Amino acid sequence: MRKTTIMLGMSLVASAAPTLAQEIKFKPIVEARLRYDVAEQDGPAPITRANDAIGTTVRLRAGGELSSGPFAFLAETEGTLAISEKYNSGVNGKTTLPIIADPENVELNRIQIQYRSKPLVVTLGRQRINLDDQRFVGSVAWRQNEQTFDALRVEYMGIRNLKVDLTYAIAAQTIWGIDGGKFGATSRPTRIEGSDVFATVAYSTKLGTLTGFAFLIDEDEPVVALQRNSSQTYGVRFAGARPLGKGVKLSYLASYARQSDYRNNPVRYSADFATGELALDVDKVKLTGGYELLGSDASASGIAGGYAFQTPFATLHKFNGWADKFLTTPGTGLQDIYGGLAYTLPKLGKVGPLVASFTVHSFHSDRNAIHYGDEYNAQVTLKLNKHLSALIKYADYQRTGIASFAGDADTRKFWAQIDYSF
Repeated sequence: MRKTTIMLGMSLVASAAPTLAQEIKFKPIVEARLRYDVAEQDGPAPITRANDAIGTTVRLRAGGELSSGPFAFLAETEGTLAISEKYNSGVNGKTTLPIIADPENVELNRIQIQYRSKPLVVTLGRQRINLDDQRFVGSVAWRQNEQTFDALRVEYMGIRNLKVDLTYAIAAQTIWGIDGGKFGATSRPTRIEGSDVFATVAYSTKLGTLTGFAFLIDEDEPVVALQRNSSQTYGVRFAGARPLGKGVKLSYLASYARQSDYRNNPVRYSADFATGELALDVDKVKLTGGYELLGSDASASGIAGGYAFQTPFATLHKFNGWADKFLTTPGTGLQDIYGGLAYTLPKLGKVGPLVASFTVHSFHSDRNAIHYGDEYNAQVTLKLNKHLSALIKYADYQRTGIASFAGDADTRKFWAQIDYSF
């Protein structure tokens, strides 16, 4: 497969030669983000309330894209600097402090060659991949350091209402950056080698888009915690929206998947995933309610206490609360019942839109009837102008009873952020 990938890449470069006589265009990439974080956590030891985490980080991405005819070449660097690093980045050894997963970093974030036409897009190289709502594969855009993939991706749209999207990835560049794996953080490496296949087939209808998907993850790493992420997942998803009247819209989502061990995974298991969501937009107000299940297999072999459905390449911060308590699904599984309210003000003087939202989560296990806890999320975003936007955000996770999984502790997080893009 790797030989085929290289040969296809050479063919793309060779095919580009006739287009060089065409006009060459350059599009610069400049993005910057300044973020202030506070994380308070009541344990587990050695973390105490006296050891709150405070961090100020700045992230810069710079690069550009050269295009000529149907071909384009993109290169982008990424750097993250901790102006104040009173926090556990996950790889800096400051384990007495709560984690803020934004380590210092300098890397080549993306470098890719792409062929683009109306029915076909082929991308080869280190690239950003966001599939559907990013529940299974995403770029983790919330973190200062992005997740990218060294991959060959083919997107075919040559049949009306149908899209076939197929990716073969040989590695993922993680959010942990160049210090990944240091200070004993072996399960947080800079790069995860593997042979991963992401495949989706989507058909659009008047009611919504029906998508079938298959994700084959083979994490070719010596660390057992990473090997356990090797899985095969097959499922279906349906999402759409319908107008109900002037200024009123109903959106809906339903998905089901089945996951089991794959390749070198030392755990033998199978587990279900299911989710459903309804959202009602009425003028400037949006009401959302949903349910998500990450099932658990009590009879899993090779690990004590059962094993649950995992999504290691997802944009996990989008799901199951912003306090990030469930980035790894507990062995007893997870049920997330949530509801939210959002209000959009298109203009606020000379700026806007302004969007304010509030969401409540109730977290329960799939097995053993455990109520893990509840979480409250609030956020306000404001578009300042064409290039600048601002955000403040808060998460409050409140545990119920004793700790039920690793890291299960009352946690509060606050963010203030400014983004610039050109």
